[in-house]
Order: sequence, then C-alpha cells, then structure tokens
Amino acid sequence: MMFMDTDHICSDERTLAERSKKLPSEESVYSMCQIFNALQCTTRPKILFLLLQGGMCVKGIENALGISQSAVSHSLKNLRQLDLVRVRKEGRFAVYYLADEHVELFITMCREHVEEMK
Repeated sequence: MMFMDTDHICSDERTLAERSKKLPSEESVYSMCQIFNALQCTTRPKILFLLLQGGMCVKGIENALGISQSAVSHSLKNLRQLDLVRVRKEGRFAVYYLADEHVELFITMCREHVEEMK
C-alpha cells in the first residue's frame, strides 16, 4: 500500500500544471520584489507603522523617527512610487497616509509573523 500526502505532490504533472497556472504574472512578481526590496531599509517600515496609526506630515515623521527631512522625503518618494503610501493636501501641509487596506494588512501581518517567531 502506498501512502500519498495530498499536500506534497512532486511528480503529478496535472497537479503541477494546475499550480503553475495559479502563479502570479512576471509583472506582478517583479512588483512584489520591488516592494520587498524597498522595505529592506528600516526607515520605510517604520514610516509605514507610523502611518498605520493615521496620516502624518513630513515634519511629524521626521520628529517621530529622529531623522532628517531629506531622509524622510526620500523614503516617502520610494513608498509613493510603489503605491504603498499616498499624499493629500490639507491646507499648506502634505499629509501622507497608507494607500489602502491591503498595505495595512500586509504590514500588520508581517509584524505578527515576526513577533510570533520570538
């Protein structure tokens, strides 16, 4: 009698073909890699965690993290280019906030995963 683990099929061509069809497009994988690469700089995840609590201007982020305005602006530019962060004008201030609930969930789940590993 042969035991077969249904979660581990290495040679069933039909199953492998079905799983391969469910892979994201090359463009999507590339975009995901850009996001992961951008988050290697510790400043950017910190900014995302600050914005998880609500919108902030550059000066507020600068003061909260104790880093220069240029470092904050550079990081925000990268986060905006990846559509993780968006900006809106409120009077004379530019207020940055998380792009959507996917970003909120992504950073929340990453944090939970890391803290579970401890």
